[in-house]
Amino acid sequence: MKWHKRILSMIQERQDKKVALAVDTSSNDAPTILINNIVKLFETVKPDTILVQADFKIRSISPVKSDTIKWYSHGKSSYTLVLEWAKQEQIDTLFYITDVTGFFSEDIEKLDYEMFWLVPGVFLPRVPFGKAIKVA
Repeated sequence: MKWHKRILSMIQERQDKKVALAVDTSSNDAPTILINNIVKLFETVKPDTILVQADFKIRSISPVKSDTIKWYSHGKSSYTLVLEWAKQEQIDTLFYITDVTGFFSEDIEKLDYEMFWLVPGVFLPRVPFGKAIKVA
């Protein structure tokens, strides 16, 4: 449970920053209780966090709210649109809840914001940039 305190302190340290939380909605096999608890943590500690729900496209962008996640069962995920959106919106820190099995465009330029991959499950894959944090 060390990750709870770590995520909490990361959110608290970014109170004056523009923060977004993306959720990979490409699989309804996701640990929904865990993911909803993470979203609820952001909702409670930093209610101005922007919630992005995405799979192979951005499904919604809204204020963070834990009971609004809609899951899909196709299993396809691409991170490119969310990463480009974060750059365009001048996000300071992007947290992305995903198993990191999606696709990236090879054209992705260097990110000019902080990137944290919140990975549910026992396996922590290597990430192409940013920092991966196991949340299980």
